[in-house]
Amino acid sequence: MAEKYEKRAVVRAQERIADGIFSMWLEAAEIARTAQPGQFISIYSNDSGRMLPRPISICETDPEQGTLRIVYRVVGKGTEEFSRAQAGAAFDILGPLGNGFPLERCPKGKRAFLIGGGIGIPPMVQLVKTLTGEVQVIAGYRDELFLTKELSANGELYIATEDGSAGTKGNVLDCIRENSLNADVIYACGPTPMLRAVKAYAQEQGIECWLSLEERMACGIGACLACVCQSKEIDEHSQVHNKRICKEGPVFRAEEVAL
Repeated sequence: MAEKYEKRAVVRAQERIADGIFSMWLEAAEIARTAQPGQFISIYSNDSGRMLPRPISICETDPEQGTLRIVYRVVGKGTEEFSRAQAGAAFDILGPLGNGFPLERCPKGKRAFLIGGGIGIPPMVQLVKTLTGEVQVIAGYRDELFLTKELSANGELYIATEDGSAGTKGNVLDCIRENSLNADVIYACGPTPMLRAVKAYAQEQGIECWLSLEERMACGIGACLACVCQSKEIDEHSQVHNKRICKEGPVFRAEEVAL
């Protein structure tokens, strides 16, 4: 795991890219240099009344510019505050946190599904830029699309929408079946019902599968046990069948966790 850096990060740019979805570039050279696809940062509010940070996945990094990008949905007062920030504003951040996707499982000559649903789509941007194998991105949206240009720049993009306004009408698995796609390994991030279905599909097809779990977090560094999930193995920290999503995850081998 990369060393964690805590610093005051300046907002380089921000824009709204879909309804309630914002893209923010932050100046954070050390994190941009060391972060791996699938890791996240904790970003702190400037309001002293909101002490706990918000965990947000790293969408992509630009080590040469010393910047990283987060793409997030406004869901409460903390993220609403972030969405109002303009270039020049600054926030305290900590990262990179957690364990990312195992890139070595898709070397050149292998084929991967990168499956993202909703706000689980952003982490796939850096992953598609980094993998050396053949990449097929399957992105699931409710309706409005975002990040499609970035996702298609380094892989083949397939889209599923609940309302059928673009791509396959249905979910990500409907899209895979409709296009007769296949892969050697799956990397997925999204809401739990989607991950549960992807895990079942991977087991049915005999495909290696890695899942990035979404969960509310408090400390973000594994100390508080607020973001545990049920696991197959006994956790060394808690001595029960739990894994800390912020510490041992957020990426797990599908067989390791119960959904």
